[in-house]
Amino acid sequence: MNKRRDFLKTAGAFAAGSLVVPFGCSTKKQQDTTEEVAVIDVVEEKKEIGLQLYTLRNNINDEGVIPVLEKVAKLGYTWMEGYGYEDRKILGLEPAEMKKVLSDLGMRMPSLHTVTEVSSTGGKDAIIEQMKNTAEDVKTVGAEYCIWAYLKEEDRKSIEDYKRHIETWNQFGTICKETGVQFAYHNHDFEFLTPDGINAYDMIMENTDPNEVKFELDLYWITRAGFDPVEYFKKAPGRFPLWHVKDMEAGDEKFFSEVGNGVIDFERIFNARDIAGLKYFFVEQDDTRKTPFESIGISIDYLNKAEFV
Repeated sequence: MNKRRDFLKTAGAFAAGSLVVPFGCSTKKQQDTTEEVAVIDVVEEKKEIGLQLYTLRNNINDEGVIPVLEKVAKLGYTWMEGYGYEDRKILGLEPAEMKKVLSDLGMRMPSLHTVTEVSSTGGKDAIIEQMKNTAEDVKTVGAEYCIWAYLKEEDRKSIEDYKRHIETWNQFGTICKETGVQFAYHNHDFEFLTPDGINAYDMIMENTDPNEVKFELDLYWITRAGFDPVEYFKKAPGRFPLWHVKDMEAGDEKFFSEVGNGVIDFERIFNARDIAGLKYFFVEQDDTRKTPFESIGISIDYLNKAEFV
């Protein structure tokens, strides 16, 4: 992304749309000289921008996943983050089938929310075995990251709950590494505001293996909780390869907003991408005041125009 910005700064010094360079075998001559020149079209590099498909969950339920993905591709999104992993399928599609559908549309799925669905009546050993299958499915769809997406309320009543989860997440991280993918944890605001009065997010960061447990930082939820994303990048450099990019309306309600229409300073955050270790980011809007497709259209338009992305 840095190379792209440097390129555009250079290209901006020339006439819009073309770059004129002296060249010996040109097909065009300047009017005031016999020197021949070549005219090279300057094509702006396409930005790669991700979308968490949960934003379009109602559309997917009504229309089916493939028609929705076709519409998303037309908007210009390239990185899809999946959800709805159940019975070893992603939104009803086998991992290999989902990979082909995305590839045919010029998209791919570098990250998948999976482990909200990991459950077993056979105890912890059975859950660990199930996680091995999950990691294999993540790899099959072509994803690099296997994400724990959400802690249900009954699973986060005390700091002791978090201690148990941390032990499991470290085990999940090892399983994923052995499979060839990376385990990561996705936050909301409750990790920062636990019933015990302890910042559980800090506790997770300090007690998970930095190499085996990474983080997908949700920029909306950490901001809503009253914390600074950039300061967290500095606390654990390189552990935030994934971001959820969503904005927040001004006012007491702090409702979700299209990217660029709210109060979050994305330029400051993106300027700290190297500290974070950013690899992929995904637009997400949990709820919208417009239709979901209108909202994700506004967000990608803003990000395409933003020089800092």
